[in-house]
Amino acid sequence: MEDEESGAVLRTVGRQIKLWREAAGLKQAELGAAIGYGEEQVSAVERARRIPSPEFLDHADQVLGASGKLAAMKKEVAEARYPKKVRDLAKLEAEAVEIGAYGNHNVQGLLQTPEYAHALYDMRRPSYSEEEIERHVAARMARQEIFERRPATTLTFVQEEVTLRRPLGGRMVLRRQLEHLLTLGQLRHVEIQVMPTDRDNHAGMSGELRVLKLNDGTTVGYSEAQLTSRVISNPKEVQILELRYGIIRAQALTPRESLAFIEKLRGET
Repeated sequence: MEDEESGAVLRTVGRQIKLWREAAGLKQAELGAAIGYGEEQVSAVERARRIPSPEFLDHADQVLGASGKLAAMKKEVAEARYPKKVRDLAKLEAEAVEIGAYGNHNVQGLLQTPEYAHALYDMRRPSYSEEEIERHVAARMARQEIFERRPATTLTFVQEEVTLRRPLGGRMVLRRQLEHLLTLGQLRHVEIQVMPTDRDNHAGMSGELRVLKLNDGTTVGYSEAQLTSRVISNPKEVQILELRYGIIRAQALTPRESLAFIEKLRGET
């Protein structure tokens, strides 16, 4: 595994499956046959070399008579599938009462449709395998639970116009992405703004940024660049990001103007 945290989860799950299997007097091949998996797959799960699917855990729980103890691990196992930086970001987002994000290269992750996210990961170099792509897409979609959270988290986004015109994945993928933005933009706790390309004064020239105000009263920033991502907690640096984001929002179209602009783009796509 890419990090010790997820590895520890999978080792614990694998050990529990092995203990329940041995208590039931079954060999790996016998358990595999009973739940529809091969002996090697069962062995790999027990050795924490393979991430068990929810179906694997459900079937193993039933066959081994674990009374829900194995099936109860599905949430932890699902989270272990996600890359560490995604889990860390999701933890920050879970503590946030307000999130602001400026995107200048592609549609911001929390706003992406599955098809758009898949297209992004598909063009990654060096290339991901299909399994890796699906893992990253699933992690990104899981973070979007934040839109349903109650009490609601205030979410604001500023998107460069070019990100709404670039047909990543094809024109139909872009069209569905624009439709998704229009839907999200109607939510009372979500504001989406567009930064027109023709602006001759722009506070976002240093790149994309995120500002997260946490429920303990602190504010942090989050930045991603080539091969790196980092949480920014130094108060002076956070203050700079807050200043820049506030100016960016003021320079962009208003939320109402932005939805009208996105609607126009959808009609042209």
